[in-house]
Amino acid sequence: MQFCMLLNRVSGFFQRIKKPTTWSLALLFTLLSQQSFSVDVDRWQYNMTEGVTPVSRDVYGLHMDIFWWCVAIAVVVFGVMFYTMIVHRKANGAKASNFHESTLLEIIWTVVPFVILIIMAVPATKSLINIYDHKEGDMDILITGYQWKWKYDYIGSDVSYFSSLSTPQNQIRNMSTKGVNYLLEVDEPLVIPIKKKIRFLITANDVIHSWWVPDFAVKRDAIPGYINETWAFVDEPGTYRGQCAELCGKNHGFMPIVVEALPQAEYDTWLAAKQAETLKLQELTNQTFTFDELYTQGETVYNNVCAACHQVNGEGIPPMFPSIAGSKIATGAINGHLDIIVNGSKNNPAMRSFSGELSEVDIAAVITYQRNSWGNNMGDSVQPIDILRFKESGGE
Repeated sequence: MQFCMLLNRVSGFFQRIKKPTTWSLALLFTLLSQQSFSVDVDRWQYNMTEGVTPVSRDVYGLHMDIFWWCVAIAVVVFGVMFYTMIVHRKANGAKASNFHESTLLEIIWTVVPFVILIIMAVPATKSLINIYDHKEGDMDILITGYQWKWKYDYIGSDVSYFSSLSTPQNQIRNMSTKGVNYLLEVDEPLVIPIKKKIRFLITANDVIHSWWVPDFAVKRDAIPGYINETWAFVDEPGTYRGQCAELCGKNHGFMPIVVEALPQAEYDTWLAAKQAETLKLQELTNQTFTFDELYTQGETVYNNVCAACHQVNGEGIPPMFPSIAGSKIATGAINGHLDIIVNGSKNNPAMRSFSGELSEVDIAAVITYQRNSWGNNMGDSVQPIDILRFKESGGE
C-alpha cells in the first residue's frame, strides 16, 4: 500500500513538471528519501539470506560474487553499446563499416565468455562438493513428510515425534489478529545442537514434499520410497523457520518447519526430557483413563490432526472428506472405527493410516471424542490398551 502511494506521488510529480530541471530532480530525490523512512524496508529485501551455516554463507558469497561479475559484464556490454549508438550515429555523419566476417572478433567473443564461465565454475564446483559431503555426521535425523506435517526420528536416541502447524484456526479464518509468525509456528520444533554436523535423511509417507530451511541453505525433496540426504552445521543458537517447498495438496501452505538450535548442554537436557516423555507415554498405554480425560485429550488431537479435512464441527468436506457427525463409522461398531483410523480406508486414499502417526493414547482419545461429539452421543469410550491389542491382533 505504501509503495503504491509512493508511485502515485512520483507520477503526479512528473505530470506537473513538463521539463525537468536541476531543482525539480533535487526535489524528487528529497521526496524519495523522505518516503523511504516510512516504508517497511524489510519487506522489500529481495536478496538471499546469508544464513547461519558455513554452507549457507558459502552459497551467499558465491551468489554475490557472480552477481557483481554479471553487473561488471553488463556495464561493459551496455557501455560499448550506448557509446556506439551515441558517437557513431548517422546524425554525426558516421558510416557503417561493411565487412563480412572477422576472425579476431569471433575468437574474442568465443574465448572471453568461455574464460568467464570457467572462472565461475571453479568456486561453484567447490560449493557443490561441500553441499553434497554427507559423510561423517555427528548425528542423524530421519525427516518424513506427511500431509501436512513432519515427523522427526532421532536415530539411535529412541526419540520420535510429529511437528504440526500451531497457528490457531481463528487466525487462519481471519476471525482474530494474525500473530508475528503466522503460519510459521509449530507445536513441536526440530531441536538440534549447535557446533555439530547434523545429517538429515529426508523421505515422505504419501506424496512428494520438500524440506526447506533458508537459513541453512537446505532444500531437499521428500519422495516416498526414496531417501535424500543433506546436512547442516549451525554456528549460532536460535530459532530458524522454513516451509514445505513442494505443492503437496490443499494444505500445502500449512506445513511449516521450525528448527531450534541449542548449545550442547541445553540440547542434552531437552533430549533427556524427551526420552523420559517417550517412556512415560509407553507406560500410559497400560493406564485406564476416565471418559472426561479421553474426551478432553481427543478434542485436542482432533483439532490438530483431523480438523483440517473433517472441519472443527465434524461436517467434513464431501465427497473426499466425509462428515463424521452422524456417520456410520462413528456411530457403528467400535472395531470398525478402530480399523479405519489404525489401518486407513481401502476405498478412500485420502484417509491414511494413523497407526504410526498417533500414539495408542491419542488414538483412543480421538475415537472417544468422535463417538461423543456433534450429536453422535454414543456414550462409550476406548482405552489405549484396546488400541494396542487391536494392533497386536493384526487389526481384527
